[in-house]
Amino acid sequence: MAVMKPALFLDRDGVINVDRGFVSRVEDWEWVSGAIECVKTYKARDWFVFIVTNQSGIAFDHYQETDMDRVHAHMHAGFEAAGTHVDGTYHCPYHQDGTNPKYRKDSFDRKPKPGLILQAMADFPVKRDASFLIGDKQTDIDAAHAAGIGGFLFTGGDLSTFAEWALASFEDGVR
Repeated sequence: MAVMKPALFLDRDGVINVDRGFVSRVEDWEWVSGAIECVKTYKARDWFVFIVTNQSGIAFDHYQETDMDRVHAHMHAGFEAAGTHVDGTYHCPYHQDGTNPKYRKDSFDRKPKPGLILQAMADFPVKRDASFLIGDKQTDIDAAHAAGIGGFLFTGGDLSTFAEWALASFEDGVR
């Protein structure tokens, strides 16, 4: 039987990287201060770390899934170069008002719905009651709560410092 572990769920744009609208090119990637250190710290604690991200730009034909895949490969390479990694990256390319018929649908994976988080929990032995999410939009927090985990709204600054505050708050019962 797999050992249950807590998980840190992170939104991508605005949490891991600077949100510049639809970040779909490696050239537009800029790490949020403390993002790599945050992941390193939580992995050193033996936590799972997941990225859960809406990517509606795909549904609106602003970029293709292959573009997102290149950006994610760049992100993963940055973590690896720093000696760390995330356990999984989950994305939702769908939007009910999308212009691309292939991606125009209401999806249980699109935050504020909890599908991406629940999928990670199905794929890994996550200890739900010890896990939380950091996101930069209320939809992220709503998805966390819908999945039965805590959620913290990141408004900028150093992610590693914020994640330490979030963990302390979470342990004090703030959800």
